[in-house]
Amino acid sequence: MSDPAVPRRPTLDLRSLTPARVALGRSGASVPTRALLDFTLDHARARDAVHAVFDAPLLAADLRALGLVVTEVRSRAVDRRDYLRRPDLGRQLDAGSAETLARCASEPCQLAIVIGDGLSAAAVHAHATALLSHLLSRLAEGDGVAIGRVVVASGARVALGDEIGAILGARMVVTLIGERPGLSAPDSLGAYLTFAPKPGRTDAERNCVSNIHKAGLSYDEAAFKIAWLVREGLAREVTGVVLKDESADRAPRRISTALPE
Repeated sequence: MSDPAVPRRPTLDLRSLTPARVALGRSGASVPTRALLDFTLDHARARDAVHAVFDAPLLAADLRALGLVVTEVRSRAVDRRDYLRRPDLGRQLDAGSAETLARCASEPCQLAIVIGDGLSAAAVHAHATALLSHLLSRLAEGDGVAIGRVVVASGARVALGDEIGAILGARMVVTLIGERPGLSAPDSLGAYLTFAPKPGRTDAERNCVSNIHKAGLSYDEAAFKIAWLVREGLAREVTGVVLKDESADRAPRRISTALPE
């Protein structure tokens, strides 16, 4: 028997703790009208996020205002329809973009930042510039990690950063990209870190910091985790399943600022 001295909390209380769809109630064999309308609205927002227009020039201008050197590129996906139907094209630079980056790659760098639209351009426009501003401050701490170049990529999948990082000669690439919209967060941003980027890297060779949005991971929390993983990844010369996020338990190692010959 339950202890009568312990008050029972109604299931409805869970709704104050999570944006997930819990304790919706019931109306006959279905959900209440309010819950159905909320679901329909959130589904529409998710679809809109997937098809939202990515304004790469506007984003690039905002990033240049932070004092960054920015290059715009695009994948081989010629339009949004092509991008959604052919994920492989979003992982490859078009020929003109590859040539542009090759001309920019004057010398190797420690870190390259790629910002791509992914599956939610809305997330990128809402959060990328603010997150990068916090990340720059975190990377400047201590021995400092210099960013070689920032690349804004249209029609991008995560793996597009591998080719970009390889062309730029970056020891590591951080790709900020719009995540697949959910019914509670249509504007969630993700960050993917890859050491020694090159085409053919797998997801097992990356670290991910996800769920960056107003109701999720804050900019400062995300920047702290990303900066920790960057420093630790450069020190160990590895990312992926062998590099665990222990940012809450230990300080990152000091890294050498020397680049390979």
